[in-house]
Amino acid sequence: MIPDNCKITLHAPAKINLFLSVIGRRSDGYHDLETWMQKLQLYDTITLEILPEDRKVEFFCSDPNIPADAGNLAARAASAYFAASRKGVGCGVRIFLQKKIPVAAGLGGGSSDAGTVLRGLNSIFEQEFSEPEMLEIARPLGADVPFFAVCHDAVVARGIGDIMYPVPSLDDCSFILVNPDIFVSTAWVFQNLTLTRPAKNSKLSCFQKHKTVSLLLAEMHNDLEQVTSAKHPVIERIKGSLLTAGASKVLMSGSGPTVFGIFPDSDLLNSSDFARIVGRLRQEYGGKVYLLRACTGASPSGKAPGFDPGIRRFESFRPSHH
Repeated sequence: MIPDNCKITLHAPAKINLFLSVIGRRSDGYHDLETWMQKLQLYDTITLEILPEDRKVEFFCSDPNIPADAGNLAARAASAYFAASRKGVGCGVRIFLQKKIPVAAGLGGGSSDAGTVLRGLNSIFEQEFSEPEMLEIARPLGADVPFFAVCHDAVVARGIGDIMYPVPSLDDCSFILVNPDIFVSTAWVFQNLTLTRPAKNSKLSCFQKHKTVSLLLAEMHNDLEQVTSAKHPVIERIKGSLLTAGASKVLMSGSGPTVFGIFPDSDLLNSSDFARIVGRLRQEYGGKVYLLRACTGASPSGKAPGFDPGIRRFESFRPSHH
């Protein structure tokens, strides 16, 4: 049966990794990670229109370089939802994706599109699935998809990114992102990562002990940066340019190649300062330079998400061991 609310439009946010440590390889081909992810106000736009055809998924995208077929991650997310749904029996969906987040950029665009499709369909079908059930649908689609299938704006994550602890958003700074418009394969980066260093202290334990964001910012690091920057020296050049522009911290996000700089509000930069910085960076690196703020929406309860690892941990995020 076609629901009354059969067409909705949603925003799918980008993310950055404020730290990313690769703990080791797993037997299932994934890597165990520890990462701090923050959603940003850079969005793809997704429109979902319910169709009166059982489990049919149609996908259309504004970017002609993105395959418009059933293999697209957003389309696969819709198929996974209908495969699990009872309320959606007899229905399909038409997906329109307006792409703005750069592709293969370390910003989670494809995963965000998939997670947003899951949340959108669940909204249309009257929240058929609880959050833990949604995460069970999201997990097989990819390591970042669970993060985008929930409403939390920032998390520290472990495992393959599916054991998550909500943390406060960074609402007291601006971010400048620079994407040099080169393609980086996440699979290639992980294949070329050498895990030879001794075990690291857990950053999550620092959060649990001190519950402070500033401590984590002081230890920003991305294990994948060494691989991507070795092949693409522009990564280090961008980091240098952002530091020269006044960023307090710089880092590559995910597997790259996007690099971001953090500009705390306490440094008192104004709009004309940022316009000058962004203009100069665009002259040097091209048009994909973004001035952004963090997403700081309320949690599903309507209250700003706090951090209590003993209470807020999602046990359902644990990877299965089949």
